[in-house]
Amino acid sequence: MNIFEAILLGVIQGLTEFLPVSSSGHLEIGQAVLGTSFENNLLFTVVVHGATMLSTIVVFFSEIKILTFEGFNLKMNDSKKYLFNIFISMLPVLVVGLFFEEKIEGFFGGDIRFVGIMLFVTAGLLSLTYFIKKEGKKRIPLPDAFIMGIAQAMAVLPGISRSGATISAGVLLGNKREDVARFSFLMVLIPILGANMLALRDVGNLSELSESLWVLATGFIAAFVSGLLACKWMIKIVKEGKLIYFAAYCIVIGSIALFFL
Repeated sequence: MNIFEAILLGVIQGLTEFLPVSSSGHLEIGQAVLGTSFENNLLFTVVVHGATMLSTIVVFFSEIKILTFEGFNLKMNDSKKYLFNIFISMLPVLVVGLFFEEKIEGFFGGDIRFVGIMLFVTAGLLSLTYFIKKEGKKRIPLPDAFIMGIAQAMAVLPGISRSGATISAGVLLGNKREDVARFSFLMVLIPILGANMLALRDVGNLSELSESLWVLATGFIAAFVSGLLACKWMIKIVKEGKLIYFAAYCIVIGSIALFFL
């Protein structure tokens, strides 16, 4: 993988992490089209996911600051309840990461046909939200947070959009679109941080990757900048209920993956 390819894949990650079209699926397709090889494709994927995590922190910095300060308050408050819901939402993906790590890594081996099928699943979830008009709940309740967590755990498969799955689940349960989008982006921060820590542990001696560090750094920067733009855009898209357009996009890309790659 060269610098140009790292920039291209980083931009793809930054845009598709927040837009409901599956970042991991696009990375798999992008690597297949470019014919790139990297000594640890999973490491590159985790690094650019870390960049989009930083984008999320920048966009939601004020909300994160409030949650942090009020979360340490001794009295029970809305921020503590919100943080507890986020914790509950992380449990499914934690179980998947602890007990099915090797099986998950097996899906990141260039099986483009599988990615195409999962993109059709994403399209189906996004299409369902088009028919939901009622938004009755004032805040995301605990059971809904757990169901969104299950959707997030399913999205470890390349081709299933994490934001698409979690936002679709939240909207289908009757929650406000804006609240669902915010919760969806905040609930992934700690799982991505944990994945980055595990990846760094597995790398071992970083000097062995000296020739690849520039590639990783370039991909990180590209993903961070494009992620900032995509995160702000996605919040607006969810508010306006325009996820159906991305369902059509996933069908097109899924068809290309199935029949042409």
